[in-house]
Amino acid sequence: MASQHGALDGLLGMKETVFDVAIIGYGPAGATLANLLGQYGLSTIVIEKDAEIYDLPRAIHFDGEVMRVLATAGLRAAVETIARPGLTGMHFNNAQGETLLIRGGTNARGPHGCATNHYFHQPELEAVLRQGIQRFECVQVQTQHEVTMIEESDDCVRLSVQNHQTNSSSIVQARYVVGCDGTRSLVRKVLGSKMTDLGLHQPWLVFDVLLKADVPSLPDHTVQHCDPVRPMTYCNVTGKRRRWEIMLMPNDDPTELVKPESLWQLVKPWVQPDQADIERAVIYTFHSIIAQGWRRDRLLIAGDAAHQTPPFLGQGMCAGIRDAANLAWKLDAVLSGRSSDELLNTYESERSPHVHAFIDLAVRLGDIIQTTDPQEARERDAKFKAGKPTIFEFPAPRLGPGVWLGEAAPVGQIFPQPELADGRLLDQAIGLCFAVIGKKELLEQVSGETRQRWKHHSVAMLFATDPQILNWLETHHVSAVLLRPDRYIAGVARSSSELEEISLCLPLLAEPVH
Repeated sequence: MASQHGALDGLLGMKETVFDVAIIGYGPAGATLANLLGQYGLSTIVIEKDAEIYDLPRAIHFDGEVMRVLATAGLRAAVETIARPGLTGMHFNNAQGETLLIRGGTNARGPHGCATNHYFHQPELEAVLRQGIQRFECVQVQTQHEVTMIEESDDCVRLSVQNHQTNSSSIVQARYVVGCDGTRSLVRKVLGSKMTDLGLHQPWLVFDVLLKADVPSLPDHTVQHCDPVRPMTYCNVTGKRRRWEIMLMPNDDPTELVKPESLWQLVKPWVQPDQADIERAVIYTFHSIIAQGWRRDRLLIAGDAAHQTPPFLGQGMCAGIRDAANLAWKLDAVLSGRSSDELLNTYESERSPHVHAFIDLAVRLGDIIQTTDPQEARERDAKFKAGKPTIFEFPAPRLGPGVWLGEAAPVGQIFPQPELADGRLLDQAIGLCFAVIGKKELLEQVSGETRQRWKHHSVAMLFATDPQILNWLETHHVSAVLLRPDRYIAGVARSSSELEEISLCLPLLAEPVH
């Protein structure tokens, strides 16, 4: 079992102890990264200033790709006990209640081998993630400890750590440090990363309640009330939990708005005070910001330290977990000696454009929701009502430049996860490594040199015999695909010579050892 709170007093300050990775921050991004690094067997320390999990609601949604990452971390079954699949997506309704736009959703198996949307209570998810870390002796956690200073050297990073229980100071050393330390990130400050403002800064009231009994009039799906008088969002979270997000208008007094009498008046059309208890009411300013500079030498940032996404697409936490998935296998490749640390330069180059695409879409959806001019709202409604409500699914943006070869999609996008003939999902069959999937006759034609390259990089080989995989190959007019450990497509091939060529992207990890 992993050493947990208070168990590192003998290690902190020992100069000879150098962890592979130190993670600053124990929220969803940091805890997911720690679970993934634990699976790779990397010595990892997580440092968190707070004593316990923050017990009030925050994030409430993640998508199918994130469930796939959590499954890769070995936590799908545990997560499914505290999360529910979204049933019918998200409806964008005008002031008259007419549906203008629908973000699709289903609890059936989607492209990632699970439902496309999930709702959850963040403290419960964080508890699952922290319980998962106890599987790994190589991962150690220190809560009630705060990093106060970061000192870089050629071979490691030295962290000055303040113990809030004893008020003593100590030193932690690590070969790499990942700042998952939120919007006020110390690591980002040390990096000196500039912030790019993508233009959205709008205060909203977030109001969480626990129903005392069923309220049949409340829908089972999320509704964006695109009412110019008062834009709102309603969310069915889990169990008795419900949330309203309410846009602040110019004449609102924030101190008055969070008072119970004001809150109940705002949600009067849907729920009454005798039907629910207030759990939380707080005003947030929704931002759209992305950092420039996610890595310098041995320092990296992830999650909210690197980007902030408006909540209109439910992608804020998702982006941080995608960061963890992208970074974990690259840190393993570097720390295991299979790669030079130049591989880590592809972390920001790949993830930043991907995050940017989701932020852009969230901002565009925000523009629809936050329309407050009556004439503009009428024009918006007329445009959408020209036909049936548009249904859109989550996008699958391509990664930015990095560890992949190809001019167009699907290269650089995530590969779907079918169920194989033996009942396993694809990710279970290929494990945590690169994988080449293709028609048997083509895979058997590659050269001995390519086979050695695959062997050096522990590339799993899977013959394409399952109908869903064969259909995917035929749809994209290819015969083989090379997948990365994070399930993104490194390349596709129509012939053995093309398969040889895309396998050359593996030297971005390291030249084979002779």
